[in-house]
Amino acid sequence: MKNDVISPEFDENGRAMRRIRSFVRRQGRLTKGQQFALDNFWPVMGVEFQAESLDIDALFGRSAPVVLEIGFGMGTSLVTMAKQNPDQNFIGIEVHSPGVGACLATAHEEGVSNLRVMCHDAVEVLEKMIPDGSLDMVQLFFPDPWHKARHNKRRIVQPEFVEKLRKKLKVGGVFHMATDWEPYAEHMLEVMTSLESWANLSQEGHYVPRPESRPVTKFEMRGQRLGHGVWDLMFERKQ
Repeated sequence: MKNDVISPEFDENGRAMRRIRSFVRRQGRLTKGQQFALDNFWPVMGVEFQAESLDIDALFGRSAPVVLEIGFGMGTSLVTMAKQNPDQNFIGIEVHSPGVGACLATAHEEGVSNLRVMCHDAVEVLEKMIPDGSLDMVQLFFPDPWHKARHNKRRIVQPEFVEKLRKKLKVGGVFHMATDWEPYAEHMLEVMTSLESWANLSQEGHYVPRPESRPVTKFEMRGQRLGHGVWDLMFERKQ
């Protein structure tokens, strides 16, 4: 697995350009199990970044609805969804290699074959690798909320990002977001409702109850015991 999750960009003078990123790469130490998974299961389930369009049907060896998850953490819920939905193809993107290793290990233990994972900046993957109109759903669960006001511009849910994502979804495809930080939920709702190409699937025009398709994580259950809320948003591409 390549270890460069960000492709460098240069200006006309050859100087490296800085882009606002929605993540800070925290390179934690890999456990032996995670390293074993990367060494042995990445060649089967891993997808290296390349600046060319991906043939998704060829990648999975079949044609099926495609779900893309951005920032899957340790991959527990992603593997659960893939196992529960064998008729769908799942692609997960995560920049932290320990999480990628953990996801690969769990997928192998569960015998999941309809999952592929990437370790790269999701924005670049969307721009360069995902064909337009190829996705049935995009999932973004508990992204970094960037709590401080001066860091709000780093939040991944911004109009420019959502427009990139819209092109990759089929018409009728769904963007499903979840966060445990209410100000970020309000920000997500504000961004999405400002864009004409999306329809809110909430009957009340704001948040939706957690759908059964999104498993409850240990992190979320711990938060619920502490009285923390979770907000789910689902928007459908209209055009």
